Amino acid sequence: MKKTVLSLLLLSLAIFISAYKNQRALPVSIANDKTDTVQFPGETHFANVQQLTFGGDNAEAYFSFDDRYLIFQKTNPKEGIACDQIWMGKVPTQAGERFQPKLVSTGTGRTTCAYFFPDGKHILYGSTHLASKDCPPVPDRSKYGNKYIWAVYEGFDIFKADTSGKIIQQLTNTKGYDAEATISPKGDKILFTSIRNGDLDLYTMDLNGRHVKQITNILGYDGGAWFSPDGTKIIWRASRPTTEAEIKEYKDLLKENLVAPTHMEVWIANADGSNAHQITFLEQANWAPNFTPDGKRVIFCSNHEYKRGFPFNMYLTDLDGKGLEKISRDKGFDAFPMFSHDGKKIVFSSNRNNGGTHDTNVFIADWVE
Repeated sequence: MKKTVLSLLLLSLAIFISAYKNQRALPVSIANDKTDTVQFPGETHFANVQQLTFGGDNAEAYFSFDDRYLIFQKTNPKEGIACDQIWMGKVPTQAGERFQPKLVSTGTGRTTCAYFFPDGKHILYGSTHLASKDCPPVPDRSKYGNKYIWAVYEGFDIFKADTSGKIIQQLTNTKGYDAEATISPKGDKILFTSIRNGDLDLYTMDLNGRHVKQITNILGYDGGAWFSPDGTKIIWRASRPTTEAEIKEYKDLLKENLVAPTHMEVWIANADGSNAHQITFLEQANWAPNFTPDGKRVIFCSNHEYKRGFPFNMYLTDLDGKGLEKISRDKGFDAFPMFSHDGKKIVFSSNRNNGGTHDTNVFIADWVE
């Protein structure tokens, strides 16, 4: 991401990431064990966990700059939502208060990776609705040895809309994939992923879409990027094919607007892309990174503990990748974490409490240091 879609190894990823949910991309659908609970033993950083959505694939929920609203992507065929659309709702502030989101994307095409502008009056997200009003087809994995394959749909562009859903501006208009956008807390730059140079790299642009600048240039998929709370650094997930076979596979798939992100690690750089370096070396899939509110630590999702490829849990580490701490314990899927700007809340997507289904829902909790 989505955001861009609630889809991101092996056979588990195929189960885990539903045809994109992109994330930042990649919402998931892994059935957990028979335990239905919103909080597992050992999740000591969470308090007062509340489930906000019920049914379907709901992922990439992110706070507005004033922490009053959440925006996220949702697929639920039972509700007539055939592929990801963007929804927005007010964060509950009282016990028993319901989360009541509204549709803010066009309702056509596939969307991904939504984010609020600092003014709280506008949003941005990736969408394929100009290419086609229909949901783009999910890749046929049988053609690629049944490995997990994720489409970087050529029709994705990034749009600015108001919070009623009216599109104000098309921010990108180049051939190929443009999505996975976030905005600096400084309110001056948008950070996004694009294939405009033939590879999946990170770019920045002004809030009006001008002054586009490429800031990564190493072969491989760079995506799901965020600014640090002070806007001076960025963090993202990256694949880095190195062997001749890996490079050939990556390039061959990319020609078909596909990637197979079965090995990703977390990278950090300065906001202009300088001093880019890898901070996790855990193998398998390490992704959906974000900064803690003080900017001194990183939270991310990983399946590195499990050779079979799942569960996916969330972990904390310092900016050097040291001091690793496991913070979530679902036996299915926990990912897409974001802290509220005041540091009091965390929101994430999870398979927990889904009645043994493949549903992925949004949860919010008080953050306990």
